[in-house]
Amino acid sequence: MDTKLLQLLEADCTLTPDQLSAMTGMSVEAVKTAIKGYEDERLILGYQAVVDWDRTQREAVTALIEVKVTPQRGDGFDRIAQRIYQYDEVESLYLMSGAFDFTVIISGRTLKEVAHFVGEKLSTIDEVTSTATHFILRKYKENHLVFEKREEQQERFVLE
Repeated sequence: MDTKLLQLLEADCTLTPDQLSAMTGMSVEAVKTAIKGYEDERLILGYQAVVDWDRTQREAVTALIEVKVTPQRGDGFDRIAQRIYQYDEVESLYLMSGAFDFTVIISGRTLKEVAHFVGEKLSTIDEVTSTATHFILRKYKENHLVFEKREEQQERFVLE
């Protein structure tokens, strides 16, 4: 397994096989074969663009939710995780160590949508014992990519 190839694809999945070949020292055919194998093995799960939605007209709210649960005998956390990640609102789900069990990342159009998800879907799962919701106010860096600061519009007053 060529971890260099995987690292390059993770950093920029738009690189062509020719570019990847030059960067790894592999032949173009070897690059194509490796990528196909990684996809078939589900080592590569998908390709995604990271979008700075704050620079668009789209209104959205992103929340990080801490979830405490009671794990189930025999299934541990896996069955509960499957129950949570089935919801379309869930963008990411992580099993954590520490004061809570899961971190759930969701997005909605409004605070009300997020509140509805937490109150009507997430907290009603029998094994969920508590939640704490944190709203993301601004993203500075995600997936190793730095979000550039938007130019602040300054009002100019002309005094005569």
